[in-house]
Amino acid sequence: MSITSRITVSAVAAAVGTAALAACGTPGGGADAKTVTLVSHDSFNVSKSVLAAFEKESGYKVKILKGGDAGKAVNQAILSKGNPQGDVFFGIDNTLLSRGLNEGVFSPYEAKGLADVPAGLQLDKGEHRVTPLDYGDICVNYDRGYFARHKTAPPKTFDDLLEPRYKGLLVTENSATSSPGLAFQLGTIATYGQDGWQDYWKKLKANGVEVVDGWEQAYYERFSGSAAGKGKGDKPLVVSYASSPPVEVLGKKPAPKEAPTGVATGTCFRQIEFGGLLKGAKNEKGGKALLDFLVSKEFQEDVPLKMFVNPARKDAKVPELFTKYGATIDKPTTLPPETITKNREQWIKQWSSLVLK
Repeated sequence: MSITSRITVSAVAAAVGTAALAACGTPGGGADAKTVTLVSHDSFNVSKSVLAAFEKESGYKVKILKGGDAGKAVNQAILSKGNPQGDVFFGIDNTLLSRGLNEGVFSPYEAKGLADVPAGLQLDKGEHRVTPLDYGDICVNYDRGYFARHKTAPPKTFDDLLEPRYKGLLVTENSATSSPGLAFQLGTIATYGQDGWQDYWKKLKANGVEVVDGWEQAYYERFSGSAAGKGKGDKPLVVSYASSPPVEVLGKKPAPKEAPTGVATGTCFRQIEFGGLLKGAKNEKGGKALLDFLVSKEFQEDVPLKMFVNPARKDAKVPELFTKYGATIDKPTTLPPETITKNREQWIKQWSSLVLK
């Protein structure tokens, strides 16, 4: 999910108790020609049967080496460039992409199946140093029950959040410590521009926005619509994911007509997650085969219910849980990766000065 910690997604996967695929690996694990090592953030997950099918067909044994949240994993990949811990990296997103590319972490490789990935997700299309593998949206979620009881409509846009009727109702995450929090800030920058986003946050602060350190605290402890949190929070608005509503429904019998939470679709920031062949990979041939697998329909169709993000392939089937209960974000906000890289630290400092003091 990165700043995703995937950002993004670790927290969402944790919300349904998705067990992370445990695998030990050691630096240079790809040196064995029959072993290929995937380096990733902690949120990577794949069905055992899907992975086993790849291993049987390819003849490679896959080792998965997890390195904390996405930001930490990317930093480690940069520190070990040229002598990487594995062969393929999974989990750098568009908020950190330029940094990884500028540091020369990846070797070019055009994965098989890339033609079935929309051009809009291929941010390194000319050189193919990274391959888009999934995407998701960070958005404000709302507690349907709260707004029904109070007989008022939930917000739809960033502007709506400034209205007096939503005063004191929103909780968000700290941009300096949370990837969803940073993504939400980036969404406001994309919407109001570099000259207007700070004024927006002044108004949002005046309207009583609450800031907590991370997603789990915001969603489980402060949000009133979290089933896992048993609705103990008093904030009916929270910065979370467009895929959070399906998570709230997963496993419920009988299935409800709609999820208990909704998405303010005009508050979303698009995150795209990539994989790439690590420069200096000990098993380059195996790494290319693994990248091909990550773009394959088999893996792509496994992605939604294992990591609660959307598959990158346009021909990959999405489960009914997503289509029925999830929100389709037609016009998410975005920013060029190079713009984020150039300004990220300064923006975080400015945000902290405005909102936390």
